Amino acid sequence: MSVLQLKDIKKSFFGVQVLHGISLELKEGEILGLVGENGAGKSTMMNIIGGVLQPDSGSMFLRGEEYHPESPQVATDNGISFIHQELSLFSNLTVAENIYIDGYPKGKLGMIDKKKMASTTEEYLKRYHIENVSPSTSIGQLPMGTRQMIEIIKALVKNSHILIFDEPTTSLSNREKELLFKTLNELREAGYSIIYISHILEDVLMLSNRIYVLRDGSIVADGPTEEWDRDRLIHEMVGRDIKQVYPTLEKTIENDVAFEVKDLCCADSVKDVNFSIRKGEILGMFGLMGAGRSEVARAIFGVDPIQGGSVVIKGKEYHKTTPDLCINNGMAFITENRREEGLMMPKPVNDNMAMVMDRNLVRKLGMIDRAKEAELNDKMIHAVSVKVTNPKTQTANSLSGGNQQKVVIGKWIVTKPEIFIVDEPTRGVDVGAKYEIYKLLLRLASEGAAILFISSEMEELMGISDRIVVMKDGHLVKSIDKPDFSSELIGSYAI
Repeated sequence: MSVLQLKDIKKSFFGVQVLHGISLELKEGEILGLVGENGAGKSTMMNIIGGVLQPDSGSMFLRGEEYHPESPQVATDNGISFIHQELSLFSNLTVAENIYIDGYPKGKLGMIDKKKMASTTEEYLKRYHIENVSPSTSIGQLPMGTRQMIEIIKALVKNSHILIFDEPTTSLSNREKELLFKTLNELREAGYSIIYISHILEDVLMLSNRIYVLRDGSIVADGPTEEWDRDRLIHEMVGRDIKQVYPTLEKTIENDVAFEVKDLCCADSVKDVNFSIRKGEILGMFGLMGAGRSEVARAIFGVDPIQGGSVVIKGKEYHKTTPDLCINNGMAFITENRREEGLMMPKPVNDNMAMVMDRNLVRKLGMIDRAKEAELNDKMIHAVSVKVTNPKTQTANSLSGGNQQKVVIGKWIVTKPEIFIVDEPTRGVDVGAKYEIYKLLLRLASEGAAILFISSEMEELMGISDRIVVMKDGHLVKSIDKPDFSSELIGSYAI
């Protein structure tokens, strides 16, 4: 039985057609996989279903009845909930308060029924295997995987029977991911209908009953999951075959050390970390959630304080760093938190691209060379393939997540960094865009840049790195050379 239908949905922005007659059907008790490149129109389509945007034409049907959501509240009232990549939880509130934030149950005299809140929350926590968490636990104390599960419970409490997941595993450990998938399968068996959007194609193939592929605003293919494999998905997504997931490029790793970390201590939990990176080398860093990888990167760049030890940049030792010092020494840092730390979300794409480059474009009397700035902006937008209508006016928060990430990378690459720290640079990025990011990093390394590449994807690290260091519980426990790479060996040290 069909629970949701889209028929010939069209949408344009500023005269540019974004959706070209989308037709889609979601059935009761199924997981529908939705894949496509960044900017293909997935978010626009979901925002129309959710009442955030109105279509230019076409129609929607919910359980056979015409469906016209004029606002997100209408979608919620009709049993449709979104679980976004960036969760909508309040870290200073408790689990129960977050679950009922859209409408607290009332008792006698109109007072909030806290007992009902606690008992219902407790029931759901047990049902979905969330251990060592109580209704009164603060959200800020919970790991990302548990927060993801709280977001799901929040939707279920509102009696939502259509759940839309947008890149739900980007911040999860393998164990948290397993729990999420177990929950999704249980929800499917209970009759819930799920749209699952992800760039991790293996997950889509494993979870879904049917798959739709969106490319350039059109559904280009669909069918039962058993008819698909990874190669066919990639071909339909990007319109061509990508035979080689990780590009190759001849480069020379020089003997000169460009960057070194000595006995680094930071974030109270990271202790005595030592490693060096030579010119032209890509050093991968792996570790499970909480191992201390991002903490090391942030301390190196001066975002968070160094509590002990030092970093050596181009032969000069520093016991304290700042972002300004690092940038002036030719270092770039791509943070894993692009929305809060990597971009000025309300600002146009051009302004974001110019954040770092403008320090190098100052002419006499302190004026910025705007002509040169515009030239470099256009060059970088083309180099990293950002899908943007008008970079002078279109804001960063109007872009898809993958295109936001391209802007973050592009603003740094234009400065030609000699030392590059990248933390989860391909998170939420489609397979075609990943390939372009890998090529950019390899090109930087071939030009002599030293790169620290942090990733939760072991296969990615093995495909792009010259050497991999493994962190566990705040300590660097092993350095592994490329000939010895294996998922078993790397995983054993991480665990």
